[in-house]
Amino acid sequence: MHCPFCQHEDTRVIDSRLAEDGATVRRRRECPQCSERFNTFETAELKLPTLVKSGERRETFDERKLRVSFERALQKRPVTSDAVDAAVRTIINDLRKSGEREVPSRQVGELVMRELKKLDQVAYVRFASVYRKFEDVQAFREEIEKLERDLPGLEHLQLSLLGEGGGRRGKKS
Repeated sequence: MHCPFCQHEDTRVIDSRLAEDGATVRRRRECPQCSERFNTFETAELKLPTLVKSGERRETFDERKLRVSFERALQKRPVTSDAVDAAVRTIINDLRKSGEREVPSRQVGELVMRELKKLDQVAYVRFASVYRKFEDVQAFREEIEKLERDLPGLEHLQLSLLGEGGGRRGKKS
């Protein structure tokens, strides 16, 4: 590696350590020419599949866009950034493991919905309303009822979306 200070053609590694979550190696280097020291970071370059958007347009996968989708859905919700990071990593790992060179963007949307369902029911419904293009209140109600059927074991973790009785508040039985 060239020295960033004097452009000498060779530097030597004087220390290596794992950085971040173990996916990066931090190397402390020294230039034998000018004796300056600097750090380099080494990460594995793993290809993610290209996204096939509607209309067959192709787009490079962008982790930043994925993270923004989560942040929008989770805005003002009690979910930690560590939980979002873990969800993003899970989706990226799933895409890598798929072994596909191209995946439909709808598949990524479904993966986001799967992770949001685990994180926060309100965020899940927010995302689903945009992603599935809900046309009316009935579409919201159907998605919420489906969510409540799918997640009966999580009732104690989150507040009910429609209140007691599945949203039939005020109706007499």
